[in-house]
Amino acid sequence: MVHPPEEEHDPLGWTSPQTGERARHVTLGFLSALAPAGGADTDAVLLVVSELVTNAVRHAGGVTALRLVDGPGTVTVSVEDASAVAPQPRHTSAAEPGGFGWHLVQELSADVQVRIRPEGKTVSAVLPLPH
Repeated sequence: MVHPPEEEHDPLGWTSPQTGERARHVTLGFLSALAPAGGADTDAVLLVVSELVTNAVRHAGGVTALRLVDGPGTVTVSVEDASAVAPQPRHTSAAEPGGFGWHLVQELSADVQVRIRPEGKTVSAVLPLPH
């Protein structure tokens, strides 16, 4: 079942926040409409959304779409951008900031898929639906 976020969107429920903060706000509204928000599962979904949106803005020129879909016991987060380059894990170091986002997305998600399209890519992550 697809639930449109609580902001201007097209009929398919897509939106395109350009900051992690805005994406978290939209996602929290989506999750709150499904069940009372809170707890580790909600935090994990918000962190994955924030990381995917931030990565799209920082490395791919911005978000072209964010979509949230609930399934049986899951929520799928999909972020589209205009770059056809798949996310790459970075070497992380305690001495250097950054490089942890893609690792976090993979650790917190039950499944992560990257689909390269002619106009860019879609990164989708499946997480447990908060309850």
